[in-house]
Amino acid sequence: MKIYLIIPASNEASAIGNLVCAARKYVPDILVIDDGSKDNTAEIAEKNGAQVIRFEHNLGKGACLIEGYRQGLKKGFDAVISMDGDGQHHPDDLPAFLIAAGDEQNALIIGNRMNNAKNMPLIRFLTNRLMSWIISLVTKQSIPDTQCGFRLVKRKLLEDINLVTSNYDMESELLIKASRRGFKIKSVPIRTIYGSEISKINPLLDTFRFIHLMARDFFRKFKHD
Repeated sequence: MKIYLIIPASNEASAIGNLVCAARKYVPDILVIDDGSKDNTAEIAEKNGAQVIRFEHNLGKGACLIEGYRQGLKKGFDAVISMDGDGQHHPDDLPAFLIAAGDEQNALIIGNRMNNAKNMPLIRFLTNRLMSWIISLVTKQSIPDTQCGFRLVKRKLLEDINLVTSNYDMESELLIKASRRGFKIKSVPIRTIYGSEISKINPLLDTFRFIHLMARDFFRKFKHD
């Protein structure tokens, strides 16, 4: 199975080099999408062996992922893995995704940090629990960590859906649309890593986007994608 690793990154010069270098042990084809960084994120990523696409302005994580998925399909990869660029996802967890991908039933594999979430900030823990409960109800699948950005998405799923949101809500949109199409979502345990990095999630704004996504799903059921 040909795997493409995509890493959205915005001002991650301090973490991106080590991340790319460590991930290449498991996945040689890596694309970093530089989301309007003001530092040398792109140069460091390239120096460590990644391909790089640069956005002139910050377009949002969802826009980065959509571009990465588009590139994965264009280049003929069988699946695309996404990781965050700030070091919160450990490359040594990549084999768990590769093993789970061997089951043809699993179209989308998502990391689960909730088995050991003691290092997760309380507000993130509570928000994650609530959103995961809501999305599990909507998708009719048990997804314990719906807010985790460490994911593997198979080509057949990417070819079948149209993603339209451009921020963090796109990750929820993907889960909902996958379930609407009858695709199986699998969770694999990963470690929880939180350091001195500053979260780019805006609790108020991104919660509003999530509510808007849920409302649109309720009224439209994504019939027009």
